[in-house]
Amino acid sequence: MLNNLTECEEGDGGPNSQGDATSKESSPFINSSTSDVEKSQQYDGKNMALFEEEMDTSPMVSSLLSSLANYSNLTQGSKEHEEAENNEEARKKTVQAPRMGTIMGVYLPCMQNILGVILFLRMTWLVGVGGVLGTFFIVFMCCSTTMLTAISMSAIATNGVVPAGGSYYMISRSLGPEFGGAVGICFYLGTTFAGAMYILGCIEILLIYIVPAAAIFKMEGLEGAEAEAALLNNMRVYGTIVLSFMALVVFVGVKYVNKLALVFLACVVLSILAVYAGVIKTSFDPPEFPVCVLGNRTLMSKGFDICAKTIERGNATLTTKLWRAFCDSEFLNATCDEYFTNNNISQIQGIPGVTSGILAENLFSTFMEKNSILEKRGIPAILDPEAPVTNTNRYVMADITSFFTLLVGIYFPSVTGIMAGSNRSGDLQDAQKSIPIGTILAITTTSIIYMSSVILFGACVDGVVLRDKFGEGVNGNLVIGTLAWPSPWVIVFGSFFSTCGAGLQSLTGAPRLLQAIARDAIIPFLRVFGHGKANGEPTWALLLTACICEIGILIASLDAVAPILSMFFLMCYMFVNLACALQTLLRTPNWRPRFKFYHWALSLLGMSLCLTLMFLCSWYYAIVAMVIASCIYKYIEFCGAEKEWGDGIRGISLSAARYALMRLEEGPPHTKNWRPQILVLMGLDGEQNVEQPRLLSLTSQLKAGKGLTIVGACVEGTYLNNQPQAQKADQSLRKLMEVEKVKGFSQVVISSNLRDATSHLIQAGGLGGLRHNSVLVSFPKNWKQAEEHHRCRNFIQVVRETTAAHLALLVPKNISAYPSNGERFTEGHIDVWWIVHDGGMLMLLPFLLRQHKVWRKCKMRIFTVAQMDDNSIQMKKDLMTFLYHLRFDAEVEVVEMLDNDIAAYTYEKTLMMEQRSQILKEMHLTKNEREREIQSITDVSRGSIRRKNPSNLHPQRSIAEESVGGSGEEKPEEEVQLIQGKNATPTPTSPTSPTAPTPVTMSPGEEMQMTWTDDTEKANNPAVVNPESIKDMFNMKPEWENLNQSNVRRMHHAQKLNEVIVKKSQEAKLVLLNMPGPPKNRTGEENYMEFLEVLTEGLNRVLLVRGGGREVITIYS
Repeated sequence: MLNNLTECEEGDGGPNSQGDATSKESSPFINSSTSDVEKSQQYDGKNMALFEEEMDTSPMVSSLLSSLANYSNLTQGSKEHEEAENNEEARKKTVQAPRMGTIMGVYLPCMQNILGVILFLRMTWLVGVGGVLGTFFIVFMCCSTTMLTAISMSAIATNGVVPAGGSYYMISRSLGPEFGGAVGICFYLGTTFAGAMYILGCIEILLIYIVPAAAIFKMEGLEGAEAEAALLNNMRVYGTIVLSFMALVVFVGVKYVNKLALVFLACVVLSILAVYAGVIKTSFDPPEFPVCVLGNRTLMSKGFDICAKTIERGNATLTTKLWRAFCDSEFLNATCDEYFTNNNISQIQGIPGVTSGILAENLFSTFMEKNSILEKRGIPAILDPEAPVTNTNRYVMADITSFFTLLVGIYFPSVTGIMAGSNRSGDLQDAQKSIPIGTILAITTTSIIYMSSVILFGACVDGVVLRDKFGEGVNGNLVIGTLAWPSPWVIVFGSFFSTCGAGLQSLTGAPRLLQAIARDAIIPFLRVFGHGKANGEPTWALLLTACICEIGILIASLDAVAPILSMFFLMCYMFVNLACALQTLLRTPNWRPRFKFYHWALSLLGMSLCLTLMFLCSWYYAIVAMVIASCIYKYIEFCGAEKEWGDGIRGISLSAARYALMRLEEGPPHTKNWRPQILVLMGLDGEQNVEQPRLLSLTSQLKAGKGLTIVGACVEGTYLNNQPQAQKADQSLRKLMEVEKVKGFSQVVISSNLRDATSHLIQAGGLGGLRHNSVLVSFPKNWKQAEEHHRCRNFIQVVRETTAAHLALLVPKNISAYPSNGERFTEGHIDVWWIVHDGGMLMLLPFLLRQHKVWRKCKMRIFTVAQMDDNSIQMKKDLMTFLYHLRFDAEVEVVEMLDNDIAAYTYEKTLMMEQRSQILKEMHLTKNEREREIQSITDVSRGSIRRKNPSNLHPQRSIAEESVGGSGEEKPEEEVQLIQGKNATPTPTSPTSPTAPTPVTMSPGEEMQMTWTDDTEKANNPAVVNPESIKDMFNMKPEWENLNQSNVRRMHHAQKLNEVIVKKSQEAKLVLLNMPGPPKNRTGEENYMEFLEVLTEGLNRVLLVRGGGREVITIYS
């Protein structure tokens, strides 16, 4: 079976079917083209008929396993570049899986990277200054950190295939693009500065121990700051030259670096073996390395040849060079330095040997101030405390002030390099087996070397020699070289070549790391560094690496550069531990490492140690490194790195979201926590584009509440047929949300009709306790036109459903006139007409709008309406007190609306409204319904409508009391007041008005009927009649007698309220107004729209607001 598949795969897609006699019907694919038949031949006779139609998306298991078995990683860079240079056809051939085992692939590279410049140049000085105990603690802490990091790294590296990219790949895929980019850049900078450190170490060995005469800036005769400046300038010049040469070698070809790697590693191993051999030799034959001491002060060995003040030659006493260095002449009666005169010169053994017991003297620390003289413990000295120190250039002095945290920062780079194995994951035969074993074994080996070195150095070498950083008291020898066997030059040349090799490795690895980050395209401005030569060599990245490395060279001090790269490596290791701990604690289903010896507690301990070491090394460098990483993180987040790598941060987000949603389910939010969670209902055109984008502009301006936003749209049809349209609509919504800077979610619902789809959105939007509590929908345009009638009915349905669901409703009218997010109002008012209490929505919305820059300069005014029996002055005082407690700044005005006669224009308007409603009703009637309608109109015409004396009406009689005998299921329309709310006060006709018509009590059915008239000309052109000139309206307009008096009163209230609003708020930038409730039955829907139209007539921008039935503001803290 596998062989058949392989044969098919060897060609270009299977056997040719054109000459095949097999009929089309025998093809396993229905209606397949020629290419489909060719593809389908692969599955003939394989008993896969049940799944043949899904073969394109769900391949056979044998095919899948074959592709996985032939999977080969790309190496990190060096191997394929070398092959590309040697063979131009390499790119056309399949890259063979490399065959490197644990020792060659992981163990030795890690050893080479860990053992380096610090061991040879600074380890003895660390032991001398920090003491054996202090230095051992530093080494143990640093090695423990790298061991815990290696355990975490092994768990991540064995959780699936790790392609080329090593540590950066592991961190970015575990913690996401933001953390991955930030830590990747930190790791890159650490590797680059490590290159600078190795080059500086190389130059230090060259100029101080191999050829001091090569110094361009001569240091002879200089002392103090001048000598230090000359040394640093030499380091800068030679460092730049060596960096240029190394960059050229790397540019020409990494194959030379790879070939020299084993040579450099051999130098390191030989050097360490020479040290151990020298330690063994000291136990029975200590080497002769005398140190000359004046009193207890260590003398520089290059200024004299004999360690004595005078020598006896025959019967004469002669002075030595040392005498002439401290006295003004060579004669015995010369004037000499006071300290030189009062103290004797002695000679001590620099390397007394393992059995000498010197370990006890070196156990504890001896921290020194800069320019302080190196002193030998246990030797008495005569010193005048008030006498100034002279001839300082004759003594061995401390070049820097030393303290514990400085030692940590200088030492830590010597344990870095544990990622060398994982960086070569592409070269390994079995990476999941080799990386854990090789890395942990390398760390164990190097930790043993470092810890044993601390003890052996303290047991073999005298303290003054250990603290002599540059070997000035032992004839300029490298201090660790004085211990080596057979010759100090073994260590000198071994350390020189090892630092050169480590520098080349850094300059080789860092550009490839930058290239991997650039090719991930998570940091836009780094994309240029993803390009390189034809064979993929990262030329531009190498150039940038050399420039950054030059910064480290210009610092010129090895002790100053070491803490910088410590920061970057520690940050990288910290995030490796964090990644492992997160994956373990989140229990992601995909977290199944083959390496089982890990635990989240170990990872957290490693992370804590990394953070502690960062601040121990240098708190200000630690802060700078964190600021750099944070800036990169925010930059990647701002640029929107849309990478889905299945990272742990996404897992944290999911867990946190689930936890928060479960907490929200515990109950409704307190009034103080209430904020508008808005569902925006958007309309779409035939091309699935948004019809009214300004709705999202208003949404963005309302988002000072920082609540949830769901932008919903509806597509008419079925899910199977209209899914492409829904996807296009969703893309349109997302694009517009991005333009308008609306942070939220889009949701498109497909249903057989738009009304049901809208209902589904209102019902099912949100999740758990995180649901919308407000609905934003625009007022339907041109609703009076017959073709737009469905929009009108859908709108009223939304109003009904939001009322039933206890959701707040926001309806902007003339939405196209609303400002965009780019506009600014420099002055103006936001007017709130507070007619009934809706829970405080009317107060809260202008406050939220004024947080946005569009409305920030607008002032808030609140109007409320007083009835006849209300005390306007007291109402204003109470309202001002209420606003003071609410902490709202607003002007307050109470508007008095006196009850007066109903104008003739109101009757004409009502008549026209009812006639339109009747026409629309008849357009939708069936035949049976028409017959029933004719019968009901006949019944109405037979009934007599008598006038009732208005003075008999009770002034506070509610509208609902006017209808009697209505059933519970079909309530009369009069029960629906203009403003829905608990505190809504009906506005009855004036009890004192002689002309206010009130119908006699009638049945609900009769009361809901409307009279049809042929007088359309009068209806369409109603004249505004002055009520005072009319004595008896019903004698003038008999058709008014049949009008629904509830509609008349509503029209009267809407018109009077509109007149007051237009008078006060016509110049306002925005008017917020209580929205009347819909009719409880469907008979008066068109009338309801007419009432809203009359209520908002003459106003530019109106926001109709209905509360959700709960308080949204409170005066309490």
